[in-house]
Amino acid sequence: MKTFLMTALMGAALIIPVTVAPVQLKAAEQKYHDKGHNDDHQWNGQEDKAYRMWAKENHRKYVPFAKLKNDDQESYWGWRHEHSDVVLKINIP
Repeated sequence: MKTFLMTALMGAALIIPVTVAPVQLKAAEQKYHDKGHNDDHQWNGQEDKAYRMWAKENHRKYVPFAKLKNDDQESYWGWRHEHSDVVLKINIP
């Protein structure tokens, strides 16, 4: 019985990371459609830095981008099209 329990725990320890990894990858690969400019944007660390700059510049409390109202998201994309990574001095790896 003890051997069976140890085997079951070991199996669970090996399976859990495999089942959680796709969920984490899916969150990192979020895409947003910019209706005003009719293009898609990949959400990544650089985009998050730019979004935080926009929030600070517009005196807004940080809220995850996905939870913003559509009008606020469109406002951000309009701002973003005027501010490239070079202008914002965001390090590109």
